[in-house]
Order: sequence, then structure tokens, then C-alpha cells
Amino acid sequence: MTTALHMVVLAARAAGGWALDGVFNALDDADGLARECAEGRAMGFDGKSLIHPGQIAVANAVFSPTPAELAEAEAMIAAAGGGAERFRNRMIEDMHVETARRLLQRAR
Repeated sequence: MTTALHMVVLAARAAGGWALDGVFNALDDADGLARECAEGRAMGFDGKSLIHPGQIAVANAVFSPTPAELAEAEAMIAAAGGGAERFRNRMIEDMHVETARRLLQRAR
């Protein structure tokens, strides 16, 4: 199943679209929903399909970037000069900067 989920993310990226993880059916299990959202975000999903309004706050909390992530993205974009380079003791390339731009765009 993990391979299939990764293929969804890869296909969405290749097509320039968003990848949405599947539904979580246990309506009274907010902790389980949060765990599944976190797993989906870690796999690269952009959000989650929801089946009840009570799930919106949990999904938004997990999939929304944190203030630290937004600050990191802004700093990376400001520092980037193009190509492979050092940023805050790690190597970044144009693809990392593009990911940071998409993060900021989605946050707006």
C-alpha cells in the first residue's frame, strides 16, 4: 500500500497537481485522524479527503505549515543564489527553493 500511496504523490507532482490522502472513517477518533494526517504529510501528501466537518480543524492543524517552517522557507528563498549551495549547514538546490516557494504560496 505504501508504494501505491507514494505513486499517487509522484503522479500529482509530475502533473503539477495536489495529492490528497484518502478518508479516515473513525469520526470520533481525532487522535487517530491526526496520526494518519501526519503520516500522509510525511509521505508528501498536500492534504486529506474529509468526510465530516468535525475533521477539518485536525487536518488543517497537521497540514498547515508552522511559523518556523514558513520562516525557514522565506530565509531559504532569500539566501538562494541558484544551483547547489550551502544553506544553514546543509546543501540545497533549486528543487528545495521551489518547494519553499510552493509552501509559502499555499500558506497565503
